[in-house]
Amino acid sequence: MKRLPGDPAPKARVEAMVRVNHAGEYGAKRIYEGQLAVLGRGPAGPTLRRMARQEARHLAYFDAEIAGRRVRPTALQPLWHVLGFALGAATAAMGERAAMACTVAVEEAIDEHYAAQLEALEGEEPELAAAIEEFRAEELEHRDTALDAGAEQAPAYGLLYRAVNTASKLAIALSTRL
Repeated sequence: MKRLPGDPAPKARVEAMVRVNHAGEYGAKRIYEGQLAVLGRGPAGPTLRRMARQEARHLAYFDAEIAGRRVRPTALQPLWHVLGFALGAATAAMGERAAMACTVAVEEAIDEHYAAQLEALEGEEPELAAAIEEFRAEELEHRDTALDAGAEQAPAYGLLYRAVNTASKLAIALSTRL
């Protein structure tokens, strides 16, 4: 990891990565739970369940990392519990394409986030880096699935995308620190 004067120690940087990734995967789990509550019995149900299972696996990995490394989870987890479900349910209530637009916006924020983490790790923490790389590929698969399902045809796609993408980036910034 490249380190400049005043940067946190490598251990603190890794702990922040584990904390924010745990929060993000928890939030993703809750988004899919909200979407499934609304759309789970419809045609989008199988796709949403498949993506939700992958997010649950990602979360299980970071649950173990939180415990094994003795990292404090984000203090904002109760907020992400409520807001994640609400975001999923609200976008699903707008229709399948809006739910998929939400997926595109979140997954593109996560892709950028995971890419920055992989660059920061620079060969250190190989097991963590391998997991992040694997999860990043699956997040991009979710994005592509959502695009194939018509995400860009959602009503007010640009506005919805920007709002959810910006909110995701804000949640990442806050969960890294708090």
